[in-house]
Amino acid sequence: MKKDIENRKDIEILVDVFYDKVRKDEVIGYLFTEIAQTNWNHHLPKMYDFWEVILFGTGSFKGNPMLIHKQLHDKSPMNAKQFEHWVSLFTTTIDALYQGKNAEDIKQSASNIAKTMSYKVLSNSR
Repeated sequence: MKKDIENRKDIEILVDVFYDKVRKDEVIGYLFTEIAQTNWNHHLPKMYDFWEVILFGTGSFKGNPMLIHKQLHDKSPMNAKQFEHWVSLFTTTIDALYQGKNAEDIKQSASNIAKTMSYKVLSNSR
């Protein structure tokens, strides 16, 4: 039986494993590596903070994810399938590592965030 996501260290493991998959992913990897040219030393700690705030209400995330995604979309138009693929990768990563209430909560949060992001980013480009 897998353990649940219990603390920041668990979030760090999740985020690291997830973004390792993202970097190699044929559907969305290029957005991070080629278009955004992500600085992983900067991005990963921001994601630890983001998910810690989302799941536990603690941490110190500062940023504007919507603006960042809109800017990325301006550079390389994204589509709804890419957001859905992101959720699928995130969900399968969680399922491989964890199970429990927090694991379910973070999956639901990720799905809701992706739907909102997709709607707002893509609808503003029409």
